[in-house]
Amino acid sequence: MMNMKLEVIILPVSDVDRAKDFYTKLGFREDIDLKGEGTRVVQFTPPGSGASIFIGKGITTATPGSVQGLVLVVDDIEAAHKELVDKGIEVEKVFHDSNGLFFHATKKITMPGVDPERKSYSSFTAFTDPDGNGWIVQEVKERLPGR
Repeated sequence: MMNMKLEVIILPVSDVDRAKDFYTKLGFREDIDLKGEGTRVVQFTPPGSGASIFIGKGITTATPGSVQGLVLVVDDIEAAHKELVDKGIEVEKVFHDSNGLFFHATKKITMPGVDPERKSYSSFTAFTDPDGNGWIVQEVKERLPGR
């Protein structure tokens, strides 16, 4: 099978400049800011990522804030949480899944703090952009085989 790489995710936002300020504050690298007739595309790349996000005007019909469950991976969830707080990002306290599985949107089975065994893929924090697009920050110390 040919290689396919995730390149860009389009995030619907209501105010491009407000979203641009947020992702700049978050530490994402601004790659482009292109303006055309009735259209604007701003591309940001998270630090160390091969994939980017687009925010803009006239690039999607999705409702602002409707994208949920975007995942950012970090080596140390506690350090990442502190860095986000230090940047002024409103972020949830670190939590883990009581079943040792992936984050659940309902949060019915989440527990406070890092995973007691500090297993990869098991500790999280979360935040939203100004429109409510939801991000999960996940600690991965060791990737699964083949990753």
